[in-house]
Amino acid sequence: MSIDIANESGVDVDEALLAALARHVLDDLRVHPLAELSVLLVDEPAMTELHVRWMGAEGPTDVLAFPMDELRVPQPGGPHGDHSGPDADPTDVLLGDVVICPQVAAVQAAEADHDVQAEIDLLCTHGILHLLGYDHAEPEEHATMFGLQDRLLASWRAAVEPDGRPGTG
Repeated sequence: MSIDIANESGVDVDEALLAALARHVLDDLRVHPLAELSVLLVDEPAMTELHVRWMGAEGPTDVLAFPMDELRVPQPGGPHGDHSGPDADPTDVLLGDVVICPQVAAVQAAEADHDVQAEIDLLCTHGILHLLGYDHAEPEEHATMFGLQDRLLASWRAAVEPDGRPGTG
């Protein structure tokens, strides 16, 4: 699995830890091991520009997801991330880009009274789920996506720290 992390935000972020989280999420969801993912960390002006251009909304946002390939939408309770259908070419699965703004994440982390790294982990996981076809526009979708997101983050924290506490960032 190829996971590219590019930090253009000017904020010190543990890129190796972020790549390990992304690998954990993709492995858990059984995404093909030859899949490619890009995670880009940008500053507020860059995120504002992307937010306005692609979402038509003013100001910066926390995370944006830009899927690259047409993937089968994972079904709740089904084989999430299973791209083994007759038309799937597992050697060419470019999932897309997850773009995160650490400055916005820091504000949200303070509001939620948790660590900035924990917020960035949440945003990365959330973005990956969007790349895999999950959404939260409808109540049922919201419950499915956020339930999965919570489970993935809990298993990640358990893997990082034996006592289940997230690492400090």
